[in-house]
Amino acid sequence: MTDAYLDSPPLTEEQQAVVDQPWDTRLLVTAGAGAGKTHTLVRRLDALMSDEEEALEAREVLVLSFSRAAVRELRERIARHAREARRVRVQTFDSWAYALLRSEQPDRDWSTLRFDERIAEATEAILRGAVEESEQGAPAHVVIDEVQDLVGDRRDMVETLLDRFQESCGFTVVGDGAQAIYGFQVSDEDARAAETNYFFDWLRGSYPDDLVELHLSANFRARTAEAGVALPMGASLRRLPSETSASDAAGEDIHRNLTDVLRACPSFGAVDDSFTLDSLRDFRGTCAILCRDNRQALVLSETLFAHGVRHRLQRDLQDRPVPAWVAPVLRGTGSATLTEDRFQDLLASGPVSPVGDPARIWRSLRGVARAPRGLMDVSAVRRAVAQGRFPDDLAAVEPADLVVSTVHRAKGLEFDRVIVVGPASMAELRKQHSHIDPAAEARALYVAMTRSRDDLFRVDQPDTALIRRDRRTGRYYAGGWKPYQRYGISATSADVSREHPPGTDGFAHDAGALQDYLTSSVAPGDALELRLEHEMTMASDESPPYTVFHRDHPVAVASERFRQDLYISLKISKTWDISWPTSIEGYRVDCLESVAGSTASGARAGLGDHGVWLVPRLSGLGRYRWTGANTHEESDR
Repeated sequence: MTDAYLDSPPLTEEQQAVVDQPWDTRLLVTAGAGAGKTHTLVRRLDALMSDEEEALEAREVLVLSFSRAAVRELRERIARHAREARRVRVQTFDSWAYALLRSEQPDRDWSTLRFDERIAEATEAILRGAVEESEQGAPAHVVIDEVQDLVGDRRDMVETLLDRFQESCGFTVVGDGAQAIYGFQVSDEDARAAETNYFFDWLRGSYPDDLVELHLSANFRARTAEAGVALPMGASLRRLPSETSASDAAGEDIHRNLTDVLRACPSFGAVDDSFTLDSLRDFRGTCAILCRDNRQALVLSETLFAHGVRHRLQRDLQDRPVPAWVAPVLRGTGSATLTEDRFQDLLASGPVSPVGDPARIWRSLRGVARAPRGLMDVSAVRRAVAQGRFPDDLAAVEPADLVVSTVHRAKGLEFDRVIVVGPASMAELRKQHSHIDPAAEARALYVAMTRSRDDLFRVDQPDTALIRRDRRTGRYYAGGWKPYQRYGISATSADVSREHPPGTDGFAHDAGALQDYLTSSVAPGDALELRLEHEMTMASDESPPYTVFHRDHPVAVASERFRQDLYISLKISKTWDISWPTSIEGYRVDCLESVAGSTASGARAGLGDHGVWLVPRLSGLGRYRWTGANTHEESDR
């Protein structure tokens, strides 16, 4: 058997101390940026399951993490480097909460609840004994990653879980207070400073006599001195006070110091300078441009695409499109179940290559679609797609050499080169926003500056004066302060209709041929355009229908959600007569994703009996275009 540890780096003394703790230890590990925490957790899981005297079974170990990206990375590391822990399930908090609720009340449709509602319901279920009554039963050891991001309902759920099994369960929790950047999710602005450190304080208060605290201090990410220039600030960020005014003052000092350090790094100038554009095109490693907010990300992405620089606009870490290989696999079989060999044949012969090891894909997918005698239940795969329960580690990950991302969406990622958008000063931020949390700004800048392996650069802030957020829809739009000055709208993950296959709803086209076109001709980063079909609205609170075009080829229709948000954005008042854009240009293909819709519609279209097909996912900022009688005055723009 191949030694899983051969290509895995040896453990440091600090890491070995974490790995060697007994299974019933209450262990808090603080790990700085790039400290090898994932590597350490994999070895820790192996140790928990290989102890000669008290080895745990996979079902007794519960592993939870904040984001799907973190779950995916941990699962991939386990698949490559674990010996005993390959059967351990790694889940996001939301996925675990959803599974717990379904095990307790399987007849209720939990998918209709919002994320925070499911978390709150799961907390109540824990108190009712749902964990003990579940298939896995009570855990013997809980591993929780990224605990610095536990705030609000998630924190309450984890505290309830650990409290419930305080007498019988060990735990390993890993986090870094310097990288706590999700405090904004706490609605009470005055409570955010205290919330950032609350979970760490709760652990110390709940286990005053037997909590073991260890620290991973080494850095394995920064391969150059330039990449590690921000690391010394981590200790100060971990010691920020919990009282709001003191936290604000200390955070402002650290933010100023980090800004000074970044200003000493080489500058690319403006992102549309020819030198910058050529450098981005020619760089052969992985590169990320990291910015403060979505407004900056949208403008940067739009600018780069306008100059022919292909890249990916990073999606939200909680977003998980079902990968494009799923639809062709299901389309290729009429069987109710699949053997592993048949599944692998369909996977290998499909038009879309999967990301990851095929054997691991089988094991992970069968985890949500298990059938007797080692088979996979095809209808259960469809239900997982439809209900948002597709395995986190199989979410589509399209390789991209250049990524444009907010700092929050780049959490946990690393790149050969990182280019940070020059931060505004606290004085400038206070002019732009009604509330500023200096400590949060400092931590976000620290996270941005510690993503690099080799090079750290900066770039000028883009002009975002005409990009604003519509509170009614949550979307960003291009326009001015006046209500009628709306000239574009941002895309979301739900802007393409999923109920019927493309080509059967809104425009006439052979659905099977269109699926083939999507897999053969449509790629991430390609331009998409929405064209007005006609001006007859489908409902009183919606826009008329729009068809999605790729190189003059219709590939989808806009969803009801998009039509409603477009109506809300353009309907200034009850008496306002909307002039519908003839087209909306500037959108890009985020990815192709498999979606579930009407099984009858899919069967009529010749796409098999499983009701799963491909659609393009939109990203970016679309710009309105009017022609003929619909033309707006140029002066208004």
